[in-house]
Amino acid sequence: MPSGKVRAIIFDIGRVLIRVDVARAMTDLAVGLSLSPSELWAAIENDPSWPDWQEGRISARDWYLHVSKRLGSSLGFEEFREAWNRALDPEPVQKMELFENLSKKYRLCLLSNTDPIHVASMESNYEFFRFFPLRVYSCSTGARKPNPLIYREALKACKAPASQAVYIDDILAYVDAARSLGMVGIHYASPHQLVAELDKVGIALS
Repeated sequence: MPSGKVRAIIFDIGRVLIRVDVARAMTDLAVGLSLSPSELWAAIENDPSWPDWQEGRISARDWYLHVSKRLGSSLGFEEFREAWNRALDPEPVQKMELFENLSKKYRLCLLSNTDPIHVASMESNYEFFRFFPLRVYSCSTGARKPNPLIYREALKACKAPASQAVYIDDILAYVDAARSLGMVGIHYASPHQLVAELDKVGIALS
């Protein structure tokens, strides 16, 4: 339980607010390559430049050029960008009413390990983002979860101490990192479970 009144609720994005299907993106990116979609994803995720991409030290176009050169892809930049964004399911996980209700009483913040291409797509295509005026991305802070720095950036944006913040993520290690800083952590499993967990920590849902 929080030691004080909850002022801020901080949400992860991927698989909590937006479904992520990496295989769908990799299938499109793998066209013309000798790698299978799963092999392609392993090559990208294990690329030495992956942390730089996630933490904002590489521009979208430079990342495209780097990946294309390394893998021998012939996709144009716009084709690459469109394929990359197919990992994001267009149908949100949560109902809009949840954020509308929460936004009336709490400061809502997004906290995500993500990249500039996905940020541009998400902010343009998901209506629920309007309920999240506070957005902390790894690619704009130079740090990724579970680095304490990115959580502190979110708390700073929310103008709330850790004891008055709730953090929600589908990855337990990231929830534990938030808890270690004094935040209330909810390990996300489903929309129904989230509502129940919010109620448990005293969040007013209506």
